[in-house]
Amino acid sequence: MTTPDSTNKMLVWDLPTRVFHWFFVLCFIVAWITHENDRFLYEHVYAGYVFFGLLIFRLLWGWVGSHYARFRTFAYDWPSVTSYLKGLLNGQAMRHIGHNPAGGWAIFIILILAVLVSISGLLVFGGEEGHGPLKGIISYDLGSAAKEAHEFFAIAMLLVVFIHVAGVVVESFYHKENLIWAMISGQKPAADDAFQVRLYPLIAVIVLSTIVISATFYFRGYITQTDAKPFIPFSSPALPSNATWVTECGECHLAFHPSLLPARSWLRLMQDQADHFGEDLSYDDETTKEITEFMVKNSAENSPTEPAHKIKASVSVNDAPIRITETGYWKRKHEEVDEKYWMSPGVKSKTNCAACHLDAKTGWFEDSNMRLPKLVKEK
Repeated sequence: MTTPDSTNKMLVWDLPTRVFHWFFVLCFIVAWITHENDRFLYEHVYAGYVFFGLLIFRLLWGWVGSHYARFRTFAYDWPSVTSYLKGLLNGQAMRHIGHNPAGGWAIFIILILAVLVSISGLLVFGGEEGHGPLKGIISYDLGSAAKEAHEFFAIAMLLVVFIHVAGVVVESFYHKENLIWAMISGQKPAADDAFQVRLYPLIAVIVLSTIVISATFYFRGYITQTDAKPFIPFSSPALPSNATWVTECGECHLAFHPSLLPARSWLRLMQDQADHFGEDLSYDDETTKEITEFMVKNSAENSPTEPAHKIKASVSVNDAPIRITETGYWKRKHEEVDEKYWMSPGVKSKTNCAACHLDAKTGWFEDSNMRLPKLVKEK
């Protein structure tokens, strides 16, 4: 085992490598924190985009960057890895200025998993969510399947990161040097004949500026929004509409888009007009035919929205609910909503979708476009 000379320090990690490292960590943390709740999908996606952008930069920097950042300097073979690990156990592990063999392999595995996380995330965003560069190219089913892969790769990456961090802590104690601080300062103790590294400040400034500018542009809607015109993170093309349906159904309540129930439910509703939740619709034959055809044509089975797919999957083929609130998907999505919100003056009813969903009238019901109303404090 060797002990570094703490009086002779040199730059090992250039500035772009350090910027990449810590922002890469930050993006993964943000993405992990926001992945459970789709209300934060907009933030999750931004973290994912920056994560992917940083990944591309690191893959390029691994070929053209400074000495210790280049892949060839830590592309050890497996015997070198096993030899290093055995050395840790018997007290004979050689100290490395850059990545040691075990750390080098961890970096490669993390980068490979990061590529898989990014690609699967784009598939989910394009297929299941219907947004991003793969929108319209990826089917919903493929996007839904990619979601499981996305979560698997993310968990695998988290596990490897934990192992990597544990290795950093072990090596720090073993060689009596703070490797975490080295990735912050960029400096490590080294001999006079060690390879000299340039700082590359301009490259680091470009990377940082790109992140700051992209964040400002991406979240500008939150900055400029007003109470009268709140920011809607995800905007989608208008779903099919029908003037007669809007007029007749929207007269008493929100004209719930046909995509929110299966076709058999709408047929059941239109066949029982005499008892429409306590009202008698009594449409003439022409109006009934027009509205029914529109509803069936644009029902959950025939709509591209995520709620439509999930509502269809949550309703048994032998069931034809006439209330959207009776579907399994609706119940799961709203089970954690506190009763006080349903009773608040701004909501009052579970049919008042527009009280919380900024895009309720469009029929898309994007999770990120939902806001719980402000509660009025009792005096």
